[in-house]
Amino acid sequence: MKIAFVGKGGSGKTTLSSLFIRHLAANEAPVVAVDADINQHLGAALGLDPEAAAAMPALGAHLPLIKDYLRGSNPRIASAETMIKTTPPGTGSRLLRVCEDNPVYEACGRRIALDGGPVLLMATGPFTEADLGVACYHSKVGAVELCLNHLVDGPDEYVVVDMTAGSDSFASGMFTRFDMTFLVAEPTLKGVSVYRQYKEYARDFGVPLKVVGNKVQGPDDVEFLRAEVGDDLLVAVGHSDWVRAMEKGRPADFDLLEAGNRLALQALQDAADDRYGLRDWAKYTEQMVHFHLRNAESWGNAKTGADLAAQVDPGFVLHEELSGELDGAPGAVSPPRSPRPAPQPA
Repeated sequence: MKIAFVGKGGSGKTTLSSLFIRHLAANEAPVVAVDADINQHLGAALGLDPEAAAAMPALGAHLPLIKDYLRGSNPRIASAETMIKTTPPGTGSRLLRVCEDNPVYEACGRRIALDGGPVLLMATGPFTEADLGVACYHSKVGAVELCLNHLVDGPDEYVVVDMTAGSDSFASGMFTRFDMTFLVAEPTLKGVSVYRQYKEYARDFGVPLKVVGNKVQGPDDVEFLRAEVGDDLLVAVGHSDWVRAMEKGRPADFDLLEAGNRLALQALQDAADDRYGLRDWAKYTEQMVHFHLRNAESWGNAKTGADLAAQVDPGFVLHEELSGELDGAPGAVSPPRSPRPAPQPA
């Protein structure tokens, strides 16, 4: 299942997403983690030293490779150059799975060994000096959106994306790609302001949203959050000595994380697991096509010189049983895949 962490800058979004990733790994669940924030800190939060974090390959820098691989033999896509961030899969496209090896993961990912098992980490990449003043960050996360559109995940597989702060993710259709969105909010008016924006924008698209209260110091903070966000408040998290030690570069074994925080992370997993069974693949595909047509009309056709609406494969529905390269009639089901073991450290 696909899970996003969003929130105001400084809310602790990256810290909580990294704890959740560690929790999943400790439970031996296969995980693909994606740092899609403009401030690239997820690698460090997962234990990478500064040099290793800085050496992470950038998804945006490998966009030609990603497009060429995902395009496969799809006859509706004239060339990889005509693919944009919203291009949907169709007959002939290649798909990504969580538990597999493929050229995209090889070029753009790094295996990180965590307590209980490894995870695959990918990152959009930070702004470079060449980007300043001439590029917006959405050009960076376009590679993430394209990969999510072509990624088929199962109920016991997890894709966790640390999103950019605030409500910037609504500048694309990526916010509809998730089974569950966890909004991290501090118990302040500023802390819940992003929640109100997100709730309003997401309402028409049926985006499931739960609030994770962070930096909570007592019952009054919990009552404040409950009054502001109501039943959307899932859990509240306070001070953690384990997190403080991690931020000092001296992390203890993950099984020493405070019991209350372990229970909170399990509550997040349970909430996400419950949503996966409600996924409507037809609606999921319909929303993908909706945003592709909007982007094609507003800028994509002019940029590529092609009619990008023609990339839509009528009747095609992405769903869990699809895998590999899609052959045959639109929506055809490829032969079932044998289960693959969780990724091993490089």
